[in-house]
Amino acid sequence: MNSENVKVLIIGSGPAGYTAAIYASRANLHPVLYEGLQAGGQLTTTTEVENFPGYPNGVTGPVLMDDIKKQAERFGADIRPGMVSKVDFKSYPFKVEVDGGQKINAESIIIATGASAKYLGLGDEKKYAGAGVSACATCDGFFYRGLTVAVVGGGDTAVEEALYLAGLAKKVYLIVRRNVLRASQVMQERVAQKENIEILWEHETVGLFGNGVVEGARLVKKRGTVDEEFVDIAIDGFFLAIGHKPNSDLFVPDIDVDEQGYIKTHGDTTRTNIDGVFACGDVQDPRYRQAITAAASGCKAALDVERWLLSK
Repeated sequence: MNSENVKVLIIGSGPAGYTAAIYASRANLHPVLYEGLQAGGQLTTTTEVENFPGYPNGVTGPVLMDDIKKQAERFGADIRPGMVSKVDFKSYPFKVEVDGGQKINAESIIIATGASAKYLGLGDEKKYAGAGVSACATCDGFFYRGLTVAVVGGGDTAVEEALYLAGLAKKVYLIVRRNVLRASQVMQERVAQKENIEILWEHETVGLFGNGVVEGARLVKKRGTVDEEFVDIAIDGFFLAIGHKPNSDLFVPDIDVDEQGYIKTHGDTTRTNIDGVFACGDVQDPRYRQAITAAASGCKAALDVERWLLSK
């Protein structure tokens, strides 16, 4: 198969990748974007988005992503389905393979692969995937109206998920490994005021059970102490809210990442440690992780690429 020459290759979609495609297209750089495993990124699994500018009445995640994608295509972005399977940064132009077949020579690369929700690593999570296990309360909470659910985590995300579910479910268990919440004070106060949220302090999930669907969770309380005990709770849904893992494995060790795997960028730019390679969105943002900040960094990446290509 012949190699294809590309001036700007964008790896990944979502608000960062699609926005980078908008700006690169308007700069007449003819970007090619491969959407990756989940076209549109994490927002396509979100129902209502109320904090993205320009949508005063809110918008669903899939509609928002489709709108940004169409805007990029309007300016000529070549957006393709497919997963980048191999990248060689040691030669220039950079050598890239897509789905183990299509070969591309890229003059510059924008990495916008995002992040994925973390799981506990229990076999039961896979067993009950789509049958009671979820990593997105706003996506799947509707299915648990009037039922009992559990949320795992102690940070702002977990508390937000629990509060959201409390407006739908009959009862919400918040399973917290420590004896304190890591969430901000205002979020802690809100969860304390919800009568149908019960915090299970110093509990860890060790398994799920049910006949085809989740019917309960097995927990261990005060693991490793003399007071350790196993507790079973009856639930209909099990929600993970323990953070995200940046999708950067494909680029390591060539691309510098921090201890959590987030790609390091230089100063206020989107430049990585490799000249001609840029990163934007959640794959390099351990702090904000919002749709609007991802879109903004996609804009920065395209502008950085344009200036870099002009300098050459």
